[in-house]
Amino acid sequence: MSQADLAVRAPRFVWTFGLLRSELVTTFRRWRTLALLGVLAAVPILVGIAVKLETQDGGGAGRGDGGGGPAFIAQITNNGLFLVFTALAATLPFFLPMAIGVVAGDSIAGEASGGTLRYLLVAPAGRTRLLLTKYATVMTFCVVATLVVALSALTVGALLFPLGDLTTISGTQISFAEGLGRALLIALVVAASLVGIAALGLFISTMTSSGIAAMATTVGLLITVQILDQIPQLHALQPYFFSHYWLSFADLMREPVYWDDLVKNLGLQALYAAVFGSAAWARFTAKDITA
Repeated sequence: MSQADLAVRAPRFVWTFGLLRSELVTTFRRWRTLALLGVLAAVPILVGIAVKLETQDGGGAGRGDGGGGPAFIAQITNNGLFLVFTALAATLPFFLPMAIGVVAGDSIAGEASGGTLRYLLVAPAGRTRLLLTKYATVMTFCVVATLVVALSALTVGALLFPLGDLTTISGTQISFAEGLGRALLIALVVAASLVGIAALGLFISTMTSSGIAAMATTVGLLITVQILDQIPQLHALQPYFFSHYWLSFADLMREPVYWDDLVKNLGLQALYAAVFGSAAWARFTAKDITA
């Protein structure tokens, strides 16, 4: 590679990195983003306090009978680390994807409605690079939001309940260190499970110039798919819904780990990311930007 090529590529890399950094700073400084993260952090706190109060009153949350609650909730009183798994199971069906849908839906449409999109395109970013930067920002939010839930749950679990070796779903014992490792792996799998809704929200965001409309449509589709996934008559279609295998992360707490549904979930998310990511690119690169 010639020095001339390096001279051209270096400014492009610097600009791309600067654009990504600017997008991340802008996203995480918004009050809306901070409010969403605050709500996500509050869910494990509420669950932990509820379980603590129920067990103090002689309730059955720790009896191991399941109690009809989210997965792992019966084990929280025995080991606070189970609050991490319970909190992720409680937030994944709605709270986490709703937060992702809000951020993804506003990514392009919000810039258009605010009149800043054309100024971004005037700079030497290019539509493809800008779209990839927006998607990388949304994916970063997926990881951060999931870790906020996990860290909040771990903190509350350590304060309210004992910690120690864990009993897996299969009944085997694993060390606390291995349990922490599995908790981190589960958090990463949950974050990866949001790739599909992130790509869908980004695509919807390229279809309109209203950030509110894009966010509402994305969240509306999320709710619709969740409802359809519960209708028995649609069992033939349900394996293709992006949310169908979301709770398969519980298989990471088996010994040995069951990989079938986990692989199906990650493959399905990759398919949604490829399809709707390509659709977003095709729409955005051909869109007439007037705002």
